Amino acid sequence: MSVRVVVADDQEVVRAGFGALLGTQPDLAVVATASDGAETLRACREHRPDVVLMDVRMPVMDGIEATRRVTAEPDPPRVLMLTTFDLDEHVYAALVAGASGFLLKDVTAERLFDAVRVVAAGEALLAPAVTRRLIGEFARLRPRPPELDVLDALTPRETDVLRLVAAGLSNAEIAGRLVVGEETVKTHVSRILRKLGLRDRVQAVVAAYESGLVRPRTGR
Repeated sequence: MSVRVVVADDQEVVRAGFGALLGTQPDLAVVATASDGAETLRACREHRPDVVLMDVRMPVMDGIEATRRVTAEPDPPRVLMLTTFDLDEHVYAALVAGASGFLLKDVTAERLFDAVRVVAAGEALLAPAVTRRLIGEFARLRPRPPELDVLDALTPRETDVLRLVAAGLSNAEIAGRLVVGEETVKTHVSRILRKLGLRDRVQAVVAAYESGLVRPRTGR
């Protein structure tokens, strides 16, 4: 069964390019394209894609608002943001809005294919360390007071796991740090996502910073 993809970008050449690339893969199918956020929302409602490649900057409705609305729909698709810069401040807002990761527009074909497959499978696209660096950069620009009440539902061990996830550790690394099995860590991560109503690991990292559980480093 093919992964169904919607490509949303206001530049026709980008839509056509990504569509042509994805069309070379037997397990990936572009079911619609859109030139703005409003069209994207309609396309998602009509075609029920698994993944949306979403440009950050689009007319009528930008990619951030479109992401917020698309991910609020029943059984929503995963959203991969398309951006020109790897530390685009809008990407942070997009992750908070519900995106599962981001891709640079000059991504290689193989990286594009892998990214779509990864998020379609329910995983976050970004490596934890990359996610931490991105979110840490923009959490510094948007300091918020600690709001730890959101984490009250977590057990002390789950809070420890979330802190380590936000620090950029993999499940295997967390298992080594806490001296537990990797499957135990996976169970903890799943429970954290369920209790906090989060979709994936990227959103867990966002929650850790937004709640004040983890503070961005002040140095580079």
